[in-house]
Amino acid sequence: MQKKINIGILGCAKIAERFMIPALLDLPNHFNIIGIASRDFTKASICAKRFNIKPYNGYQDLLNDTLLDAIYIPLPNSLHAEWIEKALLNGLNVLVEKSLACNYEDVERLTSIAKARNLVLVENFQFRFHSQLKFIKEKLESGVIGELRCMRSSFGFPPFPEADNIRYNKELGGGALLDAGAYPIKISQIFLGDDIEVKAANLSFDEEKGVDIWGGAYLKQKNGNLFSEIAFGFDNFYQCNIELWGSAGKIYANRIFTAPPGFCPIVEIETSKGINKIELPEDHHFKNMLLHFFNLIIFKETVDIELSQNLNQARLINEIIYRNNE
Repeated sequence: MQKKINIGILGCAKIAERFMIPALLDLPNHFNIIGIASRDFTKASICAKRFNIKPYNGYQDLLNDTLLDAIYIPLPNSLHAEWIEKALLNGLNVLVEKSLACNYEDVERLTSIAKARNLVLVENFQFRFHSQLKFIKEKLESGVIGELRCMRSSFGFPPFPEADNIRYNKELGGGALLDAGAYPIKISQIFLGDDIEVKAANLSFDEEKGVDIWGGAYLKQKNGNLFSEIAFGFDNFYQCNIELWGSAGKIYANRIFTAPPGFCPIVEIETSKGINKIELPEDHHFKNMLLHFFNLIIFKETVDIELSQNLNQARLINEIIYRNNE
């Protein structure tokens, strides 16, 4: 009988309650939730009761549970590095919300620990596992839009209603780059390859909050002519798109990062023959991503690829900060 992964959850974040815990519970042959921890035990208890799982009084209390095989971390960015390291040193595989850490040095250190201990460390970009992305890649490879010339991607949304939202808190690792910006950076690597660099960048800061609110960057292949133009923000008209512009047409999707369960995304393919709008079947990228995490832990086949991707993502974020400060 195939082993189940005993997993714990550090923090009662909205993404955990709305998507990750329900997805884990829908995969009973693969995962067993040991419990959920919060620094506020009352909060942990309320969340745990809702899902019929065990509450833990503090993050360390959960990490001390010897039944654990893995941990899911949806904490604020500034807490990622500390608790990833503690989890890895406890021999636990880690799935963490993006961004993995607030700087390249932390990502490099954590990746080294994971590699030395043969543990899985995955940064959670669930859109990678939606069938929509697979469809777009297959259409691009089929040559329907000719040779790829460039990629554009935007991810941004209007201001958050709560003034105390953690994304506005500098001490908690807030800012648009580490949150919304991480997505178009990630998808640039998927279509242009890992061997890219940031040639120009702009970050616009809110002086009162001390965090970047919106920005963008120009990324280019080091040994090729392809480039991507990306934009992101917390003070924007909602955008969640990708455009692949080729020599004979273009592919466009407007819910590339956030196509939720039950939603049927539409991909537009435009050529000289006209525009073809294709409605794709719904998919559950949270479950798909969790199955990927499960397979990494059980079979270990592409663990090094994930670790390499973690480093490359952090490098590009660091380059955007550097280019903005030039």
